[in-house]
Formats: sequence, structure tokens, C-alpha cells
Amino acid sequence: MLINNAGYLHAVSFEETESSEAGQMASTNFLAPAELIRKTIPLLGKAGPSHIVNISSMGGIQGSVKFRGLAFYSATKSALATLTECLAEEYKDQRIFFNCLAFGAVQTEMLSEAFPGYCAPITSAEAARFVVDFALTGYRYFNGKILPVSVTTP
Repeated sequence: MLINNAGYLHAVSFEETESSEAGQMASTNFLAPAELIRKTIPLLGKAGPSHIVNISSMGGIQGSVKFRGLAFYSATKSALATLTECLAEEYKDQRIFFNCLAFGAVQTEMLSEAFPGYCAPITSAEAARFVVDFALTGYRYFNGKILPVSVTTP
């Protein structure tokens, strides 16, 4: 299995986002996970059924609430979600399963920076346990799915 849990957020308005910050978000949130997948596909394809779980954000899925200052972050997480769908189709015959968990509020440093004073209903340890369990068993039920994991907004 492979779990891509990279995340970088610079919360400022769209107009105020410097190209370097936008590039860092694109690199961390999308390009690095994509490259890691590309490099591990040959190994995973030989290992029997394999599961790649990409960690996205509720801000990166269609129809969810969007927040001011998170345009680039949300767009890069959306790209990761779409990549998940594409690769599930491309590698389904090789028994490599791809799914994307789109988390809502989880109590992390990144959430605290984006939403000062907000206390999330899920701790990072609870989210980690959920991700591990899903990575071990979720491929039996899902492939190419973007699954919202959220009880609140944000």
C-alpha cells in the first residue's frame, strides 16, 4: 500500500498568493504524490492487490463548502482527487486500487493556522487510525472513489 498524505497550505487571498507559494502548494499537494505513485507502480504491480490512498480535502471536491484564502490549496487537492479517478481506471487490470479520502476538519497545525481558534472534532491520531484501516481494507469495497470524511464544516 501507499498512503499519500502530503499537505501544504498558505492561506491568503487568491490575488495575494505569490507564484512561489502557489508552486509550493502544487508541488507538495499534487506533483510529489503523483511522482511517488509513478515510481512505485512497478513495485506495487508485482505485489498482488495493492492500494494507493491519496489524502485530499473537502475543499478539493465538487459541491463542498469553499473558504476564502484557500483557492490554490483546494485546487491542488482537487487535482489529486481527479488523478485518483484516472489512475483507478488506468491500472484496474493490474489489481492496483486507488482511492481518495477527502478530509474535513482534523486537528492539525495546518488547520490551526487556517482557522485560528477552531477546534476540530477529529484528532490527527483518530484520522490516522481511520486512514490505516481504510488502506488495509478499503480496496475490497472501493476503487477510483473520492470519499468525504467530514462531520463538520470546516
